[in-house]
Amino acid sequence: MRNHLIDLAVALGVLGLTLAGEPPDAGRPWFWPIAVAATVLAVLLRRRFPLPAMLVSVGVALATPPLWGTSVTLYTVASLRGLRWPTAVAVLAETGLLVSFSRPSNLSDWKTFGFAVALMVVVPALAGLWMHQRAALLAALRDRAEQAERERDLLGERAVTAERRRIAREMHDVVAHRVSIVALQAGALSVRAKDDETAQLAEVIRESSSAALNELRDILRVLRDDGPEPRSLPAPSLAGIRQLVDDLAAAGSRVRASLPDPMPDVPAPIGRAAYRVVQEALTNAAKHAPGTEIDVRLSASDEDLIVEVANPLAASAGLPGAGYGVLGMRERVTLTGGTFHAGPDGAGGYRVRAGFPVRAEEKC
Repeated sequence: MRNHLIDLAVALGVLGLTLAGEPPDAGRPWFWPIAVAATVLAVLLRRRFPLPAMLVSVGVALATPPLWGTSVTLYTVASLRGLRWPTAVAVLAETGLLVSFSRPSNLSDWKTFGFAVALMVVVPALAGLWMHQRAALLAALRDRAEQAERERDLLGERAVTAERRRIAREMHDVVAHRVSIVALQAGALSVRAKDDETAQLAEVIRESSSAALNELRDILRVLRDDGPEPRSLPAPSLAGIRQLVDDLAAAGSRVRASLPDPMPDVPAPIGRAAYRVVQEALTNAAKHAPGTEIDVRLSASDEDLIVEVANPLAASAGLPGAGYGVLGMRERVTLTGGTFHAGPDGAGGYRVRAGFPVRAEEKC
């Protein structure tokens, strides 16, 4: 649009300068409007057809001088074609036009001719060549900047891949080793237990440890996979919440669940986020308020899904925590467009509540 406006302004300028003078050929008044129209059209189309527009303007000027479009079209040819044969042809045509006008025969005529050549040939040609070189330089700098950005992205991807592999090694060497020991000891305890209750608890610990190892292996596989189509982790859903409650109850915790049967059909991102919220809330309740009754509620309507996990406040079991549990739950809920609240409920308990818009589009 900007170039079109510039072309229109230049064409109007050429038209104004041409009409400011008197028609040079009184014997052919019908040819003058045609010549003016042809020159203005050549100026308007000079970017699309630079050399033909230049030759048309020179031809019209030879037939009915003076017209002002030749220098403009010469500049355009030089700026678009650079130091190539179209520019040389345009310079020769413009010079020939000036020779046909001046026909220098003495020193004064040669001075006038030299001034005309400098003004109408040299200046437009040099200005056009400068613009051509400037455009070429900007294009080269743009290409270099894009190449540098691509190289930076490539180096960033390599750094991310190296960091993922380092994390995978650390998780394998430390976490997997510790969890494997827990699973082995729990298995041995379930075999040697002196009563059924202890054996049952040991079996729950062994099963939970084995499940944790399987999930850890999936995470390690994802972290180490650097192929063109990396694997993704198995996506949890609402259906897994019931298993979370059952596992925690089997481990000896008192859990009261109010879950719809069957589970509502919600988008996968919302089901995944709801599962993680319940999982983290149950873990925090068992860690920070052991022995208390945990209440899990899940309700759904056509518009939203509400998840609540509540428990009485109690003395913590002293287990270490990173402090990112609530932050992670809040981020998951926010990414789905939902609302989240976690904290004391004012009645001596602690409540985690997450609301998810069921009809929201996937954002995570």
